[in-house]
This record gives sequence, C-alpha cells and structure tokens, in this order.
Amino acid sequence: MTTNGFYEEIIIAGFGGQGILLTGRLLAQTAMKQGLEVTYMPSYGAEVRGGTANCMVIIADEPIASPLVDRPDSLIVMNKASLNKFAPRLKNGGLLIMNSSLIDTKPKLDDSIEIIAVPVDEIAVELGEKRAANMVAIGAYLQKRGSLSPDAAAACLAETIAKRHHKTLPVNTEALHRGAEFTKDNE
Repeated sequence: MTTNGFYEEIIIAGFGGQGILLTGRLLAQTAMKQGLEVTYMPSYGAEVRGGTANCMVIIADEPIASPLVDRPDSLIVMNKASLNKFAPRLKNGGLLIMNSSLIDTKPKLDDSIEIIAVPVDEIAVELGEKRAANMVAIGAYLQKRGSLSPDAAAACLAETIAKRHHKTLPVNTEALHRGAEFTKDNE
C-alpha cells in the first residue's frame, strides 16, 4: 500500500447477469489507460446468471502487492444480498454506491461512510437498455471519486465489450454519463 500516492480498493458485486465482471474490467482498463497500476480479480458462483458475482479492483500509482481486497475503500452493490455481504467490510470513511432500484432500505453503517443511492435500473430503462444499469453505477462511482472520468471509461468501452455487443456502445456511453450526472445533481 502506498503512503503518499493514490491507492483505491473497490469491490463491485451483484447477481450474475448484471454485468458485474464487465464493470470491473472496464474500471481496470480505464485505469491502465491512464497509466495507473491495476489488479482485477473476478469471482462468480457456479450458476453465473442469477448466481452471485463480484470482483475486486485495486488502482494505485505504485505497484500493488496483492490483488485481494478485504476492507474496500469503495463498494458498488447492485442488489441487497451483495449489500448485506460486503457492506460490513467497507472501511470507515469509505464510499458506497448502491442500486436503489433493488435496495429499498438504507444500510446501517458507520456515519463516516458516504452512501449514494442511485436508481440504476430505472435510469437504464429510461435509456431503453436495462442491461446498461452497470454502466450507470460505474458512472456514478467515477463522478464521485473523480480520479478517472466517465469520458475516459467510455473511450475504453470498445476494447472491453465483446465485438458482438458493439452496437450497445452508444447506450453504454450514455449510461456512464447519466450515472455521473445523477451523482453530480444529488451531491
């Protein structure tokens, strides 16, 4: 862990099929393109779609010793089960981005933790693509943290998303920006 530089541990979690692993890959790819050190470690249940999925991402400006995240600085959760599992691990002073479309109660956490409830599913449906909810969530995170931009992430979409899904690039780009705008408007 660096003492003077940038170091951020993130866990992204939800159901399989919500694009959790893609979201982590996009975050890692965006950070690498900005010249930062990155680790990315995906994990998913045997069922995949509908099962649990999460990934750990560490971004730093110096080499990273281990890819494991025990106490994240930031947590992005897309469902209540993931909130219940990972929220107690969030560091004091951390950031929680939660999908208020599927999580209807505010978690009981340390007062130092900033909670941003984003209706990511509703925003994605407004855009005409429910599967873009993950991009709304990561856009909210990027806006709040400010170390990487939604524009930088959008520039990495084409190399992160499989070619057969490139027709979704415009809506995913818009979803990133809508998540960022929601966060900016609700600060």
